[in-house]
Amino acid sequence: MKTIIFVIMGTILVENFVLQKFLGICPFLGVSKKMNSAVGMSGAVVFVMTLASAATWAVNEYILLPNDLEFLRTISFILVVAALVQFVEIILKRFIKPLYKSLGIYLPLITTNCAVLGVALLNIQRSYGFGMSVLYGFAAGLSFTVALILFSGIRERLETADVPEAFKGLPIALISAAFLSLAFMGFQGLFAF
Repeated sequence: MKTIIFVIMGTILVENFVLQKFLGICPFLGVSKKMNSAVGMSGAVVFVMTLASAATWAVNEYILLPNDLEFLRTISFILVVAALVQFVEIILKRFIKPLYKSLGIYLPLITTNCAVLGVALLNIQRSYGFGMSVLYGFAAGLSFTVALILFSGIRERLETADVPEAFKGLPIALISAAFLSLAFMGFQGLFAF
């Protein structure tokens, strides 16, 4: 139990995929303007990261390693992630149309979200077993969620703030993201990986 808490809290606070590893910046900046979109995108990313961790571990363990095809790891992982994103897109389009419309172009961009590929590759690099890979994928999705929801709240507040004209829009968003990242650097001493 201690290991599970350690992995989850360490991944969310110390190794935050967006604020510390700087992976997944495109959807982080693109979907964070409204809280509804941020929550929807977060749920989709958590789902895809968790399933991608399980699927890529299985592909690596049962297909790539036994056949000495490790050199195909990245491309095969991208194909697995793309298939999972298509599955999520079909489900959202069929059952949750408002969320599907609010996510717009960012939903297919989960396929190219480097955070999803990053978690799959880190699972292999760290030699995690199946259970730990799934847990790490879920925790990585939660780290993306925490960053996206915090930043979305900040951006909603910035809409009504008195910001100098030169800083309105993306410049103040990037400055705010930098300060949020600095705040998360304060957690560096909590866990050692």
